[in-house]
Amino acid sequence: MEEKKGVAERLTLGITRILESLAGVADTRFVEREPAEKRSLLSWEQKNTCILPEDLRDFYLTTDGFTLTWSVTLDNECVPVGCMMINSVVRLRQLHPPTTLFSLPNAPTLADLDWDGGSTESESEDCPAVPHFDSRSRIFELDSCGGNGKVCLVYRNCSQGIVAQQSHIWFLDRSLYWHYLTPTFTSYYRLMLTHLGLPEWQYSFTPYGASPQAKQWESLYPPLTFQRELGPVDPTGDTHFNNKLDPTKAFKGRSKVATPKKKQSTQSGPGGSAKGHVSVGKHAVVRR
Repeated sequence: MEEKKGVAERLTLGITRILESLAGVADTRFVEREPAEKRSLLSWEQKNTCILPEDLRDFYLTTDGFTLTWSVTLDNECVPVGCMMINSVVRLRQLHPPTTLFSLPNAPTLADLDWDGGSTESESEDCPAVPHFDSRSRIFELDSCGGNGKVCLVYRNCSQGIVAQQSHIWFLDRSLYWHYLTPTFTSYYRLMLTHLGLPEWQYSFTPYGASPQAKQWESLYPPLTFQRELGPVDPTGDTHFNNKLDPTKAFKGRSKVATPKKKQSTQSGPGGSAKGHVSVGKHAVVRR
């Protein structure tokens, strides 16, 4: 039980305790998951001709996906508000270019919505050029955002048969416009936690912002980026949230707990050695 609590604390960086301390917040739930198998990650890479970023790989070797939800009590009713989610390896599926927008003959596909930016595309270190829906980009869904868009792992400048290695995190809104979020999965993970999984929080990174209802929730429960951020000037602020996410600490790969095999009862003699019994208590953790 203590081990499970330790893993949950490490993955959420204390966000659950922060949420539980907020007025009206109830029913905070973190779904504990087993780590992904290394062979599952290798299989995904071979199938999709892409190399997973190192921090995302470490994340999956710690937990095969992430789900943290919370609700608030209004008029004696529990209303779902926040949701933080990262798809499992199996659900890290590609948005295929042939996907049609309408179930009609000769209906347009996502690739048909693309236009050739060619020479007019601007790219900088802070904001890479917009992804394409055709074969130039390989796009994988990290979070469906409750139907309000999609957070995607995007590999750009792809060529057929060539393994793609460099990726970024982008947000695809409901109008099928792209918005750049972060250069790494670790940076996105931190953003997700600091925004508390509020409804439509990804729209903070769009020119038009979230809906009025989502903004009301944000005013009631402001993201930690506006409230409790620890800057370099004030290193001793709110200590129950680790502002600087260290992936080597948060995403420590862990192995599945093996079912202990039955041991044959052996009786040692008076001078016999007890060597084989030293580590029996080490793996006594029971997991669901």
